[in-house]
Amino acid sequence: MSDPALQTFCCYPPGEGSVPPAVWVLTEINSKTYNYVCLVSSFIGILGAGYQMLPRTETPLAHRWYTMTSSRGRHIIQWLAFADLLATLGVFLRSLLKLNNFLYPLEDTSITYCAIFAAWIQYFYCVTWMWTLCYAVDMFLALRERPGHPLLYHMFCWLIPSVLTAVGLAILYLPNADCHNLGPDESAFLRILPNYLLTYLPMVTVMVANPILYLCSLRSVTDLITQSLAQYTRKERAIIDAVKVKFGLILLAFYICWLPNLINSLFLWFEWFNLPAQTVYVLLYIMAVVNPLQAFFNSLVYRRSSERLVSPFHRKANQEASETTPLVASDINGTSLVS
Repeated sequence: MSDPALQTFCCYPPGEGSVPPAVWVLTEINSKTYNYVCLVSSFIGILGAGYQMLPRTETPLAHRWYTMTSSRGRHIIQWLAFADLLATLGVFLRSLLKLNNFLYPLEDTSITYCAIFAAWIQYFYCVTWMWTLCYAVDMFLALRERPGHPLLYHMFCWLIPSVLTAVGLAILYLPNADCHNLGPDESAFLRILPNYLLTYLPMVTVMVANPILYLCSLRSVTDLITQSLAQYTRKERAIIDAVKVKFGLILLAFYICWLPNLINSLFLWFEWFNLPAQTVYVLLYIMAVVNPLQAFFNSLVYRRSSERLVSPFHRKANQEASETTPLVASDINGTSLVS
């Protein structure tokens, strides 16, 4: 999972009696049960990301508004799956090492490796959030027949997470990795809170911006259908309803995976001295399940009905597929309504 609370446990262990008892609730993230859950869910996530990255071909489509995004949608989805794969792989390896007592922060070497995995996981999950946002932005542009900006997308998705991750973890771990045992002149708000804010800023941005972008895109789909076909019958309504479902599933998958993290952080910061231990335990295990499963959920919600898997050993796999709008049907007169 990716959570600032977990990153703080790469620091030296808190001294007995030096921190509120609520801190010990979070030590569950070092338990074997917790890491076994992370191991299983991350393995499923790796399979989902790998499946999403397999080569595909698409059925040629006749209507102009089906081919508006060309290869743009598929390009973004592949990079999203790649980032998902690396983030989930980081969770898998970290859990595996913790189960073998290798990453418990008892000495400088363990702290260093623990911090490296924390940065790795945080960075690539932040990249997935940025690609999720770029997909919504590109859909908004494509349905208005405006060009995409792939170079800008890459700069946005790879550079911004690197800055946020580096600054957040540098404040947390430097000049020493003793973020639990703070001195009298040190403040948890100045040492730990910045990493929380920098971690969840891109996540909250996606939660707020994507519904707005998809709502605007849905209106564009309605306009395209009515303008190109000059009619609005049951079939056209079915297409629009299918697009609504597609948008809804994409948003639902993101909220399921990351809303527990946000709720957990609110509990930690606003109920610190009266922390509901059982609620936090439940949230920790929910996060251990759903965070790594983002890759698996994405392989389902971004799947397109017009795509077909092809053998990587087949020569035709190298031919560029004809891309469609990732949200509309491959056949307006058929039953396959969402690509």
